[in-house]
Amino acid sequence: MDKRERAKKAEDRKRRVCYRYFANLVRPQERWLNRMAAEGWRLTGTGKLKYEFEPCAPGSYEYRAEFVGQLSSHKSREYRTFLEEMGYDVFYKNVNLNWSVGKVAWRPYGQGAGQIATSPGSYNKEIMLVGRQAGDGPFELHSTWEDKAGYAGTLGRAWLSAAVILLMAAAGLAMSAGQVTLAGGVLGGLGVCFLVQAGLYQREAESCREEAQIEEQEGRR
Repeated sequence: MDKRERAKKAEDRKRRVCYRYFANLVRPQERWLNRMAAEGWRLTGTGKLKYEFEPCAPGSYEYRAEFVGQLSSHKSREYRTFLEEMGYDVFYKNVNLNWSVGKVAWRPYGQGAGQIATSPGSYNKEIMLVGRQAGDGPFELHSTWEDKAGYAGTLGRAWLSAAVILLMAAAGLAMSAGQVTLAGGVLGGLGVCFLVQAGLYQREAESCREEAQIEEQEGRR
């Protein structure tokens, strides 16, 4: 083995590449990144299915996964710049597996111009992975109950939109075939699962709003 090969192997040992697809599952993705950090791996880059890491002291970094699919491309860039100026590492991650250019998608849960996603643009940049060095106090991107309620509501609407699309597709297949097909059954099952997830986020949003009201009432005393 020559020096070049030894150097390449030494460099490979300094980094790690993992392939995962979490779709719109923000919190499982966040938990996985924090497990990787606890094992001594700091996120350095992302791709459609790829996560790149470099060694770090175990537990020295922590991560939050933030859904930003409701934002326009401009607002998303502004938010990323704001986080980076605070000293955070920020990486975009995709919800969809789509490699096309010129893609246009309607997002009924979006805010203003965020209802239209394009590629290039905000399409395939629906999630931000935000990292920082651990030990600097609580790591929360949403610090008030009102913010938490709004964020949970956004997630709920995103899941509801996907559920409606899947259920409509399943109904369309059943109507065209005159019976429930395997593909239609799978789409319908996914739609129901998405609907349940939307309901869970809606319940979380309501719980956060209740906490906000309690906090406000206590502040008036």
